[in-house]
Amino acid sequence: MDETVAEFIKRTILKIPMTEMMTILKAWDFLPENQLQTVNFRQRKESLVQDLVLLCESKRASLRDAALLDIICEDVDLFDMERFKSSFEKILRRALKNVTVSFRDAEENAVWIRIAWGTQYRKPNQYKPVYVVYYSQTPYAFTSFCHLKSNAPLLSQALTVASNHHKIVKMDLRSRYLDSLKAIVFKQYNQKFETHNSTMPLQETLELDMHMDSRIIHENRIEKERVQRVTQETFGDYPQPRLEFAQYKLETKFKSDFHGGILAERKEPLRCLIKFSSPHLLEALKSLAPAGIADAPLSPLLTCIPNKGMNYFKIRDK
Repeated sequence: MDETVAEFIKRTILKIPMTEMMTILKAWDFLPENQLQTVNFRQRKESLVQDLVLLCESKRASLRDAALLDIICEDVDLFDMERFKSSFEKILRRALKNVTVSFRDAEENAVWIRIAWGTQYRKPNQYKPVYVVYYSQTPYAFTSFCHLKSNAPLLSQALTVASNHHKIVKMDLRSRYLDSLKAIVFKQYNQKFETHNSTMPLQETLELDMHMDSRIIHENRIEKERVQRVTQETFGDYPQPRLEFAQYKLETKFKSDFHGGILAERKEPLRCLIKFSSPHLLEALKSLAPAGIADAPLSPLLTCIPNKGMNYFKIRDK
């Protein structure tokens, strides 16, 4: 591939937001999907671009191919981060005089926002700021706890208008680990979430365990293989996103085959709160069945957390 074409492709890819990268590359339809699957899209953008350019070189991309990529990029409404910042700050200041807003650009087309809230009569409280991370061209923003809950609607409005989205998605999902939240929201949890040594095949792992304990009988071996297989099918063979808890609120009417009694006459539903806590909840859940603490498969209410993108659940009667 000509050096001029390689440089043209490199500069074009550098303009593409990370959140739109896969979409645009698929629309380009020059690199096969099986090749794209070999690329680590979670590395630094400069390294990613280099890997993509090397793939283009191996396929001998022409100037026409590079021009087509450029046209596809022009068709996409590329996000103007400076305009977003200006619009976001103006909306807050119009509604609230005493507010301090600071920005810091981050990787993957994200911006960190620090907001110190004041009131009409008090200066901003710099000791209790709210932190927001917004990823351009997505309807998602990650926020820290807002001490002034009355300002939450204003924050949501500013994000919605400045980002040119109809709404900012509110999810029942909380964690102290931004990378884990991002992995769940952007459906990246089925990739290698962090460096993970999983080179040992499942069968080899089971055989090693059996050699360690020769008393395991045939039935136990089959059951152990089943548990390992079900666990792997449910959670995959990669580290899980890091969440510290999952909370379930249950509201149900009392049901009994026997008539009468105080509970049977109760009109209000019975309410119960169940909370699972762990420094690494999903990994803890993943280890329950192999450790013999729970049956496999686990309840879908426990295994659906990454797919549903939530760790707050309300369970009511249908």
